[in-house]
Amino acid sequence: MRLEKDHDRCIGAGQCVRTDPRIFDQDDDGLVKVLIERPRGADEAAAHKAVFICPAKALSLAED
Repeated sequence: MRLEKDHDRCIGAGQCVRTDPRIFDQDDDGLVKVLIERPRGADEAAAHKAVFICPAKALSLAED
């Protein structure tokens, strides 16, 4: 599984970072940065949660 981001959709709400700051961060413009592109184990669960709660639907999960 691979985490993907869409900067054109991101509104900088930061819900992803609040979900797990080890997986997500924000750049200087407040847009999402994915720190772990292929989450495993507990990180995978956090990635699913972040995709679900993103208000702009800027995150997605893709199969490898």
